[in-house]
Amino acid sequence: MSFQEHTYEYALEMATECQKNDLIDNDLYEEYGVNRGLRDLHGKGVVTGLTNISKIVSFKDDFEKKDPIDGQLWYRGYNVVDLIKNTIKKGFGYERATFLLIFGRLPSETELKEFNEVIAENRDLPTNFTRDVIMKAPTKDIMNSMTRSILTLASYDDTDNMTDIPTCIRQSLSLVATFPMLAVYAYHAYNHYENMNSMYIHRPDPKLSTAENILKMLRADEKYTKTEADVLDVCLMLHMEHGGGNNSTFTTRVVTSAGSDTYSSIAAGMCSLKGPKHGGANIKVMKMMNNIREHVEDWEDEEEVKSYLTRILDKEVFDKKGLIYGMGHAVYSISDPRERVLKEFVLKLVKEKNREKDLALYENIEKMAPVVIAEKRKIYKGVSPNVDFYSGFVYEMLGIPTELYTPLFAIARIAGWSAHRIEEMIGNGKIIRPAYLSVMKEKKMPVEPVEPKDDGVAEA
Repeated sequence: MSFQEHTYEYALEMATECQKNDLIDNDLYEEYGVNRGLRDLHGKGVVTGLTNISKIVSFKDDFEKKDPIDGQLWYRGYNVVDLIKNTIKKGFGYERATFLLIFGRLPSETELKEFNEVIAENRDLPTNFTRDVIMKAPTKDIMNSMTRSILTLASYDDTDNMTDIPTCIRQSLSLVATFPMLAVYAYHAYNHYENMNSMYIHRPDPKLSTAENILKMLRADEKYTKTEADVLDVCLMLHMEHGGGNNSTFTTRVVTSAGSDTYSSIAAGMCSLKGPKHGGANIKVMKMMNNIREHVEDWEDEEEVKSYLTRILDKEVFDKKGLIYGMGHAVYSISDPRERVLKEFVLKLVKEKNREKDLALYENIEKMAPVVIAEKRKIYKGVSPNVDFYSGFVYEMLGIPTELYTPLFAIARIAGWSAHRIEEMIGNGKIIRPAYLSVMKEKKMPVEPVEPKDDGVAEA
């Protein structure tokens, strides 16, 4: 038996002790008024800070009652719907929005040109970094590979532990620029060494946008259509920021508040994002969709789709967790504005890719899932599709492998993490330290038996 196997056997045996001693009665949370997950019964988060970076609106408060409304997402005072409509035609939408989030205002065309030049200059990894770091120990878990690369990049930076604002901005922009390379190159290494497929490493083009470079570096022929690049650009813009309270951004702010460096703070955000309850949601949607395709014969038959969704909720089929993935959100009620914006571009991509049949299935689920959930569950707010419902479908149509779904989320969200890190450094100054109420019972130390004294005299 190896030492790992032996340790696991020991851990398996001792796990019952953890189960017995760490389980807290659910009734105690209600008794002491503790909001689990820092959210109340209606899904509203406990306020832990202030931010000027973004705003999420899902209800209308008039002091007497709280009415659910169509969701809104705002970046630095701009509605994300208007922001995308007014930038996507100009190109470099993600770059414009990154400038907006970090610096607080939209760039002029001259400022955008300089900003893009700075990003392009930073799309260069240290000598032999791809070979010595990314290609060493390739793994299917690209998020782990990226996190390792982020922490390793610190060792190439003489100012890695400096926490002044200019240095933080420089490091943040460098990570914004290199994230696509860390993700795509890590996938190519995994695909080559683990899947035994061909290896190719394309360098980014300084004249292209982040979205265009991702498609260029990912594909063997380096080709893509304008529609493909535009849709991916929109995906990046929709995922780049979502308030200070989402798990990964809050994690970044917590680590920042401790006075830690940029690389450690962003790596912490990565570790949070990779969790299936956060950044991996669209993967669960895709797995669910594949399961539905296999078991529903007529994708356009609403009743057949509804029947199978009911079985999913009843934990009879798919992963038997009783969840319809891609439906509902912790904050939004009537609608997720990101989903509505993305669907407009999904329709364009569907037409280009001839995927109308798949779209019919998605739309039937979008229509019938809220009905089934309302019938089967006791809910306190509306249920609507979230951005993850269609994002996986988009990535699939773009030929992006599943292993890169969550890393794409990270490529987008690094902009928001950076903005919140800078805001935390400038405006707070106190370490974030919420309180936990102890329900521990005090115990008296057991009386230890006295061991016999060894006087060195052998017993007769």
